[in-house]
Amino acid sequence: MPRPKLTVPPNSAPDLEILGDQVTIHPSGYVEPRATRHESAERNLVQHMVRFRESPLEFLREVSLHVSGAGWRAYDDVVGQPIFYNGFSDNMKTAVLRTPLLKRRIRELAQRRVDVEATQGLLGEGGERQRRSMQRLEEIEKGLQEVAENLTDGMICKMESKHFIRGAYYIATQLLTRAYHQGIHVSSEEVLRLRSVAEKAAKKKHSIIFLPCHRSHVDYVSLQLIFYRLGIALPTVVAGDNLNFPVVGSFVQHAGAMWIRRSFGDDALYTALVQSYIDTLLQKGFNFECFIEGGRSRTGKLLSPKFGILSFLLDSVLSGRVEDAIICPVSTQYDKVIETESYISELLGQPKPKENLKDFLSASSVLSLKLGRVDVRFHEPWSLQDFIAKQRTRVNQSSTDPSPERSYLIERTRLLRTLGFRVLSDINDVSVVMPTALIGTVLLTLRGRGVGKAELIRRVEWLSDRVRAKGGRVAHFAGAPTSLVVDRGLEVLGPSLVGTVEGLAETTYYAVDRFQLSFYRNMTIHLFVSESLVSASMYTRVKQGGGPDNQRISYDALFDQVSFLSQLFRGEFIYPTTGLQANLEKTLRGLEADDVITVARSSTGEALSAELSATERTRGRENFDFYCFLIWPFIESTWLGAVSLMGLTPPSEAARETWLDLRQTQDKAQLLGKTLYHQGDLSYFEAVNKETLKNAFQLFEEEGIIVTSKTRDSKTPSMIKLVTEWTPGRDDQTGGIVPQGELWQFAETIAQSRREGKNRRDGATVSTRVLAIADKVGRELYASAAILGTAEGSSASNKRRRKEIRARARL
Repeated sequence: MPRPKLTVPPNSAPDLEILGDQVTIHPSGYVEPRATRHESAERNLVQHMVRFRESPLEFLREVSLHVSGAGWRAYDDVVGQPIFYNGFSDNMKTAVLRTPLLKRRIRELAQRRVDVEATQGLLGEGGERQRRSMQRLEEIEKGLQEVAENLTDGMICKMESKHFIRGAYYIATQLLTRAYHQGIHVSSEEVLRLRSVAEKAAKKKHSIIFLPCHRSHVDYVSLQLIFYRLGIALPTVVAGDNLNFPVVGSFVQHAGAMWIRRSFGDDALYTALVQSYIDTLLQKGFNFECFIEGGRSRTGKLLSPKFGILSFLLDSVLSGRVEDAIICPVSTQYDKVIETESYISELLGQPKPKENLKDFLSASSVLSLKLGRVDVRFHEPWSLQDFIAKQRTRVNQSSTDPSPERSYLIERTRLLRTLGFRVLSDINDVSVVMPTALIGTVLLTLRGRGVGKAELIRRVEWLSDRVRAKGGRVAHFAGAPTSLVVDRGLEVLGPSLVGTVEGLAETTYYAVDRFQLSFYRNMTIHLFVSESLVSASMYTRVKQGGGPDNQRISYDALFDQVSFLSQLFRGEFIYPTTGLQANLEKTLRGLEADDVITVARSSTGEALSAELSATERTRGRENFDFYCFLIWPFIESTWLGAVSLMGLTPPSEAARETWLDLRQTQDKAQLLGKTLYHQGDLSYFEAVNKETLKNAFQLFEEEGIIVTSKTRDSKTPSMIKLVTEWTPGRDDQTGGIVPQGELWQFAETIAQSRREGKNRRDGATVSTRVLAIADKVGRELYASAAILGTAEGSSASNKRRRKEIRARARL
């Protein structure tokens, strides 16, 4: 019997494998064959990138080819505007400082300061005041100009030397291919299309704005290597100044990085300077790159778009200062992400370590690992100007206002949000599901402790087919037997993530680190969000047990719960733009076609109720459970957030208007979650992760459950308190929180879709022991707030007294 193979769509384009100096075209079904016992375990790496210890002369020859610029390494005939020449940085700096926007802002800031000094009587009276005002204006403008020059010099990328970038390419390729030993894979079709777009953009002096997702620091390197190897002008890459540490910071800046602060605060000069630099880059047609999510995703799925740099890009075109720019969303996927262990530590509440040279050098241990490959996909580029025009037309057509004049601020906000989510949707459309993601998803969506090899292969095949049926892409290993793909994925994940039980009737695999594996599971969830929401909503009846009649759910009840969950996760997932009702109907028909559910319909075809199909019951709900398992950790996390809010009910001895530290409150929510997990009241440990809880608190604020007080001053903590209407009451006799009210009902509605535990029933458990623990944690927050309030009061009193003493001394 022939071994099963994963099917490949007939119209798939071949892959390009970039490994060292070689670019190889593979059919889209290609899987690199395993090395025989006579071949080196590092065959590809040794073949393409020579090591000094193994062949010193060949190693030196390769280095000389890169430094001298032989052939494609010269990087002379690139598609795009001229870069890497002496004087590039000075020309760019001069252009930025001459922008009208920056000059105008410097004049405004200087005039504002002069007006303040004049109001304070520091500039004299009458004619003397006018003379001194002009003199003071020139002094302040000159000072601000010097500040702007220094800031510009530290910010801009410095593409000065081709000898440098040739050597940098060689070094980066050596490092990357030692960790990702199967190189970088891109689609030949997408690359040819990108080059064609780049050629047209270069003639018009239009910039290509690359907007990739952000999984790892390797993203910076892999994209630059692709552009260099394929002869496309390297983009200026936005990078946070936390990476600008000695040696490495200068190296990266000369390779294309521009440094920006993590937060601009109220610095109007710095904001104008960033806008002026971006305007200059786009006006001159230089390519640009920034990560749409802002920071790296610690959870494996796309984060909500960050609108900081995106707003600068939009303003450049929207204002008319830039004619147009080309948007190119990019997806970067990995067999294994280097930083996942550190991500888990951060998600569990440990502070993020500050980047430094010592940690960078100590990370060299990963260079000997075999982490598989990097897979990069480019969405079809599109015009930003055309996007703006289409959005304006759509608004005008749908407007019922006879005079549809909208303010610039409203239009800009709408365009910015639409642009951000359009880019995320495009990234999802071209993202590739890697073998490790398939395996991680299967292992975390099964009810048993482990899974046999045959069953693992069967479920990977089923999942691969479902990914393709949903319009997704599976990594280009389609021509190989599924068993080989699974073996390769297990090898990359390693025994620290997936364990093996030997000595059984069949080799059995189990999840060792479920939290870390959830990173790879979350790489697939965007494809099945609709199915997961419907399944979790139907679970409100399914978990009641009994026969089909008892588990059947009416369409109205299903619609209400799907609507509730959709709103609950609007900050977590990207939904189809067709609307809830149309999307629900499409999802129901899809699940019905897959024989997962049966939908009862009226004579007109209107859905009346839904239930599990007889076939799905026969196969043990495995497909229905799969969709539930995908979203249950997110339901658990949001439920945990809601329960933690119950604990914010003020104790009888506390003032009703007491504000609590927001960060401490979220930390306590994590502590509550860890406690509930270890006591069996929380099913998923990944539900306590910081990012999902943070999103939950953002949702609670948007829903008016809590209010927060935030400032731009990083030294002043953000504060939080429950809105009065949502605050539960306390029992007059026991002082305990009463499980009643709006917040309790909100938590209960979430709990209806939670996975039922073996040793608990949601309502009774939550209303007694869980609420008692939440109350205990909340009381600790109020005790801390009381101590802090006393300390602040004492500090304020001391400040007032010192101020009075200084005032008396002056008198």
